[in-house]
Amino acid sequence: MSHAPTPTAPTPTSSRRGPDTPTGRVGPVIAVLVIAAFVMILNETVLSVALPPLMQEFSVPATTAQWLTTGFMLTMAVVIPTTGFLIRRFSTRGLFVTALALFLVGTVVAALAPSFALVLLARVVQAGGTAIILPLLMTTTLTSVAPQHRGTIMGLNSIVISVGPAVGPTLSGIVVDLAGWRSIFWVMLPIAALTLVAGALTLRANGETARARMDVWSVALSAVAFGGIVYALASIGAVLEGAWIPLAAAVIGVAALVMFARRQGALSRSAREPLLSLRPFAVPTFRTAVLVVMMCMATMLGAVIVLPIYLQDARGVSVLATGLLLLPGGLIQGIISPIAGRLYDRIGAAPVLIPGAVLLAGGQWMLATIGADTPLWLVVVLHVVFCAGMAALMPVLMTMSLSSLPREQYPYGSAIVNTLQQLAGAAGTALFVAALTIGAALAADGGTGASDALVAGTRGSFVVGGILGLVAFVAVCFLRPRREAPATH
Repeated sequence: MSHAPTPTAPTPTSSRRGPDTPTGRVGPVIAVLVIAAFVMILNETVLSVALPPLMQEFSVPATTAQWLTTGFMLTMAVVIPTTGFLIRRFSTRGLFVTALALFLVGTVVAALAPSFALVLLARVVQAGGTAIILPLLMTTTLTSVAPQHRGTIMGLNSIVISVGPAVGPTLSGIVVDLAGWRSIFWVMLPIAALTLVAGALTLRANGETARARMDVWSVALSAVAFGGIVYALASIGAVLEGAWIPLAAAVIGVAALVMFARRQGALSRSAREPLLSLRPFAVPTFRTAVLVVMMCMATMLGAVIVLPIYLQDARGVSVLATGLLLLPGGLIQGIISPIAGRLYDRIGAAPVLIPGAVLLAGGQWMLATIGADTPLWLVVVLHVVFCAGMAALMPVLMTMSLSSLPREQYPYGSAIVNTLQQLAGAAGTALFVAALTIGAALAADGGTGASDALVAGTRGSFVVGGILGLVAFVAVCFLRPRREAPATH
């Protein structure tokens, strides 16, 4: 692969930085970042089928245990907005080592934790490392890979983003069934440690960095805004039961988000470095592509949560079997994502995006028809259809959205995309679970048995997913790709 730098003029606050590695070392650098990101994002959903034994050991209810996943997303939503600044301020090697060190510390604490509170704290520390690695991977790809090859490389990168969460429950089911939930973290530990060593040897610390200060008020507003919104989204179930705290968090989060956006604009106008520049939203291709990415992440994480509940509680499938039934969907994503990226490089976006959106929406609507007697093989096939659509969409959307920006906005665009993915994941999980709960309750009130009520709730969840899929399809039809944006001053 070769560099394709775009000339830029320096701004008063920073100097443009290119990749921290020479041309011949781009492949190993991206490979190390991909491995690190895959392990970390896999960790986001790896506890989804391990919650019952963990709940039993620590005597906590499901509403408390879900914070092991919600807390992870919440931390990422708070940290990721700062990564646009961090990537410009510090070297790739320094950020990589910091991220892996945080992840390793969190993994060790989780494996040894004697209480639920310590497991939750460990997950927060792990999420801090994950929040740094994902934007770092995307920005390095954009600055190091020629535009004509970006779709292919983003296809490989999207394996991390979409396949990791998809195969997490499968690996978790196998490991937990064989050796207990703590073994999940012991398995990750040596892989993360070896990746840290490989990255320390591969990445170089050279490369220009920005000479700007972090705006403390922006950090505080960002934490309150994104943290409050994610918390509110993750607590929709509590709102349905009459809780008011999530509503208050939503109001405070939205107000803080408005203040955050206004402050970033004021900092930009005063020639000071914003924490997270919002200029990428001025690019129509970026806006539309990010909207579809959000629909994809919402449906994927919602399905990852609801399908295991349906299989285990409504169909009596074991934890191990649940993981194995979800495996084909994850594998198909791993196969199709690089192919979709390569097709985008060769024939353009529309021939890949439109079929992908059809499969995404169609898979969700077909899953909305499953019942208590639906053959398990058919459930697997419908899940594979949905996953194939995800795999076709994600690499193309990631490439289009970020490549449409001027070079100096890559770090900010990457931070925005990753932040909104976390918000979309939290929203999707909350919407799917809320639809499941409401549908099951309505069916139970009508005299339906517990299992059949749960099936009814599952169908309601996938109706929500089908609607999100239709939004994605309509948005895809309006996408007009820009392959390479000019530099701005």
